Amino acid sequence: MTARAFVVGHPIRHSRSPLIHGHWLAEHGLAGTYERLDVAPDDFAAFFRALPASGFAGGNVTIPHKEAAFRLADSLTERAKKIGAVNTLIVEGDRVRGDNTDAPGFIAHLDQSLGEGWPERTGGTALVLGAGGAARAIVVGLVERGMRVRVANRSPERARALAELDPSHVEALAWEAVPAALSETGLLVNTTSLGMAGHPPLALDLAPLPERAAVADIVYVPLETPLLAAARARGLAAVDGLGMLLHQAVPGFFAWFGLRPEVTPELREKIVADLVAR
Repeated sequence: MTARAFVVGHPIRHSRSPLIHGHWLAEHGLAGTYERLDVAPDDFAAFFRALPASGFAGGNVTIPHKEAAFRLADSLTERAKKIGAVNTLIVEGDRVRGDNTDAPGFIAHLDQSLGEGWPERTGGTALVLGAGGAARAIVVGLVERGMRVRVANRSPERARALAELDPSHVEALAWEAVPAALSETGLLVNTTSLGMAGHPPLALDLAPLPERAAVADIVYVPLETPLLAAARARGLAAVDGLGMLLHQAVPGFFAWFGLRPEVTPELREKIVADLVAR
């Protein structure tokens, strides 16, 4: 029996998920398909309710449907409940379970890039810039790994709302206080659009960061943002945004096709080539 999965969004032509999952299907010789579905917001609820009878094992959810999927899911993982958004759906009989794999995807990328002991080596402290959906997932993942997290956002109320996820491990920080906080930061994470192609760079002097610090940016177009270039110039570990995209795909593929794939250099090279080609 051929398992079928999908990625749904609007628009959806930009999604690289079919390239990722198609690579794994071919690599392992699996009889399966992974389809790109463009569904407008007004049609998403009907699409969602039809999933149990659709023949799909599940799929990925991208912009702008992640919050709607969260509301419509018949059941949710604990991680999805914390994050408040769903990016992965698993059809279970006549019910649809919602998960969010961004948090473990980000952490798996840190493990691969920095080595398993990175929380201890960075001193167990992180500073997350931005307070949107991606930041929420990343904060959840960092707290699960025992990190103490500060969140800074230009809209302070959003940072405070994110800190309420776990007040004992997460605190809000004023955007103006970021430079002074760098000296006590072991992991700096940019989740804003600053540095993305077509956006201004993140203007931040990294000089105060400790020598042991690592810098991560979830932007992957361009792959080397000005922030990461500045980190490398200082001799700090730099983690690009592409790995999070690749690693977050692993749990869904396992749920739909029954095999847990690996994020290999070959897969990364394929996606990088696609980024360059566009």
